Amino acid sequence: MIAPGVRVAFAMAPDVRERVFPAARIARIEEIAEVVGFLSEFDSDASRRVLSEADVLVTGWGAPFIDAAVLDAAPRLTAVLHSAGTIKPFLSDDVLERGIRVSTAASANAVPVAEYTAAMIVLANKKVLPIAARYLALREEFDVEAAFPGMGNYDKRIGIVGASKIGRKVIELLRVYELDVVVYDPYLSEDDAEGLGVEAVGLDELLSTSDVVSVHAPSLPATHGLIDARGIGLMRAGATLLNTARGEIIDQEALTERVLAGELFAILDVSTPWVLAADHPLYGHEHVLLTPHVAGSLGVELGRLADVVHDELQRLVDGRDLAHEVEADRLSITA
Repeated sequence: MIAPGVRVAFAMAPDVRERVFPAARIARIEEIAEVVGFLSEFDSDASRRVLSEADVLVTGWGAPFIDAAVLDAAPRLTAVLHSAGTIKPFLSDDVLERGIRVSTAASANAVPVAEYTAAMIVLANKKVLPIAARYLALREEFDVEAAFPGMGNYDKRIGIVGASKIGRKVIELLRVYELDVVVYDPYLSEDDAEGLGVEAVGLDELLSTSDVVSVHAPSLPATHGLIDARGIGLMRAGATLLNTARGEIIDQEALTERVLAGELFAILDVSTPWVLAADHPLYGHEHVLLTPHVAGSLGVELGRLADVVHDELQRLVDGRDLAHEVEADRLSITA
């Protein structure tokens, strides 16, 4: 349990802090703790003074890296509460090795990604996006069923690649639909799959039998190119590949080739590079929807991240377990 009078410092990019923790949310934090400073770096004398006073660091996108030297400057530090998803780019192994408790808002950030994904799956099977593009081009009535045979969601197969927090939330949201959901994840046991109400299958089977393939695997060396050219080639004509994870997980060139051939549809919230060249053929193609990484928390959704941090801080003050504590032995297989 943290002693009464806990002191909190915020460490993240200034614009991020203003968006996630505007004045009203800082005021809520101040109801349960003392805010001792707002940091965007750890090297200055002023920042070192703040670190020396902090019991808790609240981090977020653009946070400076926390390593052994930072910990040496923060002898009171007990916990790091991360107001975003993955914590790995922001801290070294020293943090957990020294017993500092770490929490992330990954579960909260998973909610809008899963909502976006579920919505896009429904639209993809209904062929709403290409129908809208065709309607815009023709500006007259046309036979949509003849143009897009097999459209609709009833009894379609959805392949989820990665039973991550987001993947599991997508599965939960899809339960209200009459869909056949299968999952590929080498760490998902049969019992876990049964608990989720899905069937665990191999990646080849998922790719070759799914109407929509939705990617939710973490970006790790082992997952780069997970869905390679061979895997893209297994997808059946008319299927959709939906990626809200990271562009490097799929072979984008192979996907582009099959899209341009009219064989596949693609919904991509991520790509490689992060922003495609202005003349890339996927822009404006009838079979493609590109969005600039909007699936994650934005706008009012940022309030959910702040609420997680507030609740975790309250747990620390009360001497309760953290609800979203990072487990060191799972860091190597999570984003």
